[in-house]
Amino acid sequence: MKLNKTLIGIIAAVVIIGGWAVSSYNSMVGEQEKATTALANLQSTYQRRADLIPNLVETVKGYAAHEKQTLEDVVAARSKATQVTLDPANMTPEKLKEFQQAQGELGAALGRLIAIQENYPDLKANENFRDLQVQLEGTENRINEARNSYNKTIQEYNTSIRKFPRNIFAGMFGFSTMDKFEAEAGAEKAPQVKF
Repeated sequence: MKLNKTLIGIIAAVVIIGGWAVSSYNSMVGEQEKATTALANLQSTYQRRADLIPNLVETVKGYAAHEKQTLEDVVAARSKATQVTLDPANMTPEKLKEFQQAQGELGAALGRLIAIQENYPDLKANENFRDLQVQLEGTENRINEARNSYNKTIQEYNTSIRKFPRNIFAGMFGFSTMDKFEAEAGAEKAPQVKF
């Protein structure tokens, strides 16, 4: 009789611990999926910017033919930025930094391209250019929102897998922390556009 109660107690404890472990694992999977989705959304927003750039360059070309170097810089920066992608399964701090640097270079080149409009009144008044500029400004805002959303999701995921006793299961099942997007070096200073 005593053996049955002990056996029932052990079985109940195993079931409770097992249920908690399954629940914790499933929760960590859900948090990880949110984080990788946030990263995919961020990359999609960067891709939107990259897709707008050829149209903007072509519009500017018609008005600013002798701004060849600026146009070439934008095209080269776009090419570099689209070649650097992030894979959630194999993301390292170095890869994230490389991605951020490529996107930063593209942003700086775009700033120089947008500044060209000051030298060309006809370009400034061109409806296509204005529309593209508004779309790029909106996209830059979307990029900022996507970065913030990604960082918030990563914070929730990292907190979830680092808390005790979940951190034990996280280590056992291969869940590891993910890196956040950080401001680029020198971001505290306003960029200067020079020709």
